[in-house]
Amino acid sequence: AILSPDSGDGKTFFAANLAAAFSQLPGRTLLIDADMRAPRIHELFALPDRNGGLSSILSGRTASKVIQPVKELPNLYILPVGPTPPNPLELLERPAFDLLIRELKTKFDRIVIDTPASSLGTDGAVIAARAGAGLVLSRQNKSRMDNLNQLVKTVQMSSAKLIGAIVNEF
Repeated sequence: AILSPDSGDGKTFFAANLAAAFSQLPGRTLLIDADMRAPRIHELFALPDRNGGLSSILSGRTASKVIQPVKELPNLYILPVGPTPPNPLELLERPAFDLLIRELKTKFDRIVIDTPASSLGTDGAVIAARAGAGLVLSRQNKSRMDNLNQLVKTVQMSSAKLIGAIVNEF
């Protein structure tokens, strides 16, 4: 899971580029847009506007054909958000999310998950716990140390492992 303290840190762009880089390796890579507060992955990859996605699966509204292949990158697949729900954290805390992640781990070699900024709630920490690991991204000369420390403490209270930190220079 890719985490950051604030909106505008470059987390979504980094997640998309990391997934694209992983897709160059043998095996299948899945990019999940789990930012149900401000989704953007579908825009970056110019995906057709569909109603199905992560929120649809977690709310029990659909379970078929929501993972979309990226034509230009044959080993990259995307699970978009779907309709923006009124209760993102509630959906992410459901057992269905844990089951979905476990199932996807059997079908894909690498999974990258874009999360909402921690300033918008604890969604990212919940997602990192389900994913098993988190990578913290901060923005040079913009991210505040107290916000980063709070994000790290929140993730450390979960079962997620912090596997690294990235400083984005843009």
